[in-house]
Amino acid sequence: MLAAQEVAQLYQTDFVRNARALGALWAVCTLCFAVLEVVVLIEPSWVRAAGQARPPAPAGGFGLFEVCLETDGPPECRGSLATLSPVPSFQTAAVFVCMALALVLASLGGLGLYRFFSPATVYKVCAWLQLSAASCQALGCLTFPAGWETAEVRRLCGPQAGSYALGACSIHWAFVLAILGAMDALVLCGLAFVLGNRQDTLLPEGFRPPQKAVSNVI
Repeated sequence: MLAAQEVAQLYQTDFVRNARALGALWAVCTLCFAVLEVVVLIEPSWVRAAGQARPPAPAGGFGLFEVCLETDGPPECRGSLATLSPVPSFQTAAVFVCMALALVLASLGGLGLYRFFSPATVYKVCAWLQLSAASCQALGCLTFPAGWETAEVRRLCGPQAGSYALGACSIHWAFVLAILGAMDALVLCGLAFVLGNRQDTLLPEGFRPPQKAVSNVI
């Protein structure tokens, strides 16, 4: 039977190998989430109007800061990320999504702290950043429907449109991606916390490595 120290060393080697693989997967998924955040922020596809409102309304769609109307040629789009117009009621949702994007990018930048801090500290800092990003993303998704009572929205969705009521319009793919993004951030946050916590506590008491060895791994 192996001595406690030898078992602990074997466990550490296996854990470090698995932790590096999970860490690489976490970094790739975080990068994908950042790209997703950029897409949902700039795409005017949160809500889709099929042009079936009564009275007749043009077909098109809108996002957090841009409204697009379908024409015989290219779509006619109006709006600016700098001014968050022409739908001012979506400004709060846009700010929350921008904050979520900034926090996700900060968590990616936090990977550069490996040279100065232990991996456990870096993962936990990134986990808190991603938890904050998930909260901001969720708040953006929750506050976005509150602006559906504006004239710009009713022009596309009919007079029945109001806060949390879309009238003749329907939720489009960018809104669904934004909701999935909030869930993705929670999953990444949980994974970062798992990677940051000490896994040596899973070993029986007699097989745990010395404290010095643990600190070297973490």
